[in-house]
Amino acid sequence: MDFNYTENQEMIAKMVQDFADKEIRPNLMKWDESQEFPVGLFKEMGKLGLMGVLVPEEYGGSGFGYHEYITAITEVAKVCGSIGLSVAAHNSLCTGHILAFGNEEQKKKYLPKLATAEFIGAWALTEPNTGSDAMRMKCTAKKDGENWILNGTKCWITHGISSDVVVVIARTGDLLDSRGMTAFIVDRSNPGLKAGKKEDKLGMRASETAEVIFEDCLVHESMVLGEVGNGFQQAMKILDGGRISIAALSLGIAKGAYEASKKYSKEREQFGEPISNFQAISFKLADMATEIEAAELLTHQAADLKNKGHKMTKESAFAKYYASEVSVKVSTDAVQIFGGYGYTKEFPVEKFYRDSKLCTIGEGTSEIQKLVISREILKN
Repeated sequence: MDFNYTENQEMIAKMVQDFADKEIRPNLMKWDESQEFPVGLFKEMGKLGLMGVLVPEEYGGSGFGYHEYITAITEVAKVCGSIGLSVAAHNSLCTGHILAFGNEEQKKKYLPKLATAEFIGAWALTEPNTGSDAMRMKCTAKKDGENWILNGTKCWITHGISSDVVVVIARTGDLLDSRGMTAFIVDRSNPGLKAGKKEDKLGMRASETAEVIFEDCLVHESMVLGEVGNGFQQAMKILDGGRISIAALSLGIAKGAYEASKKYSKEREQFGEPISNFQAISFKLADMATEIEAAELLTHQAADLKNKGHKMTKESAFAKYYASEVSVKVSTDAVQIFGGYGYTKEFPVEKFYRDSKLCTIGEGTSEIQKLVISREILKN
């Protein structure tokens, strides 16, 4: 594996850095405190190709691979985890599901609008009582002639209110039957699709999280993604790729916290010298740098396998588990390095600290990643 940035990665990194400094950094605390989901910002990112990074050019996307995708998310998250999370969810989940399992008609209809952020996408799997236990989902889809009628509630859905299109996995068979779930595309204009409660969160506050409610939601059979009954298998494959995006998000938050800490440690003086001269601080920075490097390597390892079309369930779980835990640890140490100032909203590390925790929970908790990893390594 070549560990150097490609020309495309360097171009993307510079573009995102310039955009983030101009459009995100001045507004991030305002959005965080008001919990505003800045839809207009994502429209602008759509113009830059950041909302369809993996979508082929023939469908209006950027046509890049996972290494470039990691670069884009990481650079956004170095400035704001909330915006990075929404970019990741839009690209990997909703858009990624249609790209991976949609037929040609579905791809032509939705991917160009998703890739440019004319449409904001949402992906609905989780339910109030079935987080990791997805096979017990209660949201159902019943066949009625040429249509399916959806009923049920999904929760913790990124862009649950503001999305224009939702990919939803609903139960079309028996409870606990892994072949009893199906994926559907549902337009926001559908009168049976409603937005529910918006969550008031610790972090990632500018990334909208809400319930999605289906009430006798009539969906034509042409909006089924792939085969009826394959929804669970599709979702697991989408989550494999999604874990790379959360690893990249974690990596960006960790890098942002680390870079802020390193800069501060060189400027802050105690006892007549910069605190970076003290071993207690320099060793924290050394640990941060080492763990970030390891997380980055694991993340790009999974990306390399994904780009080649190889199975990467174990490797994406490695990356997501390790990078998310590193994100929390690095952000915690960053607050400690800043001391009292790190506990205030005047400095950036308290937000990295709050945002980082979601990375160990979303798209499969750290415990679920350990479950995935242990199953994979014990197969042989």
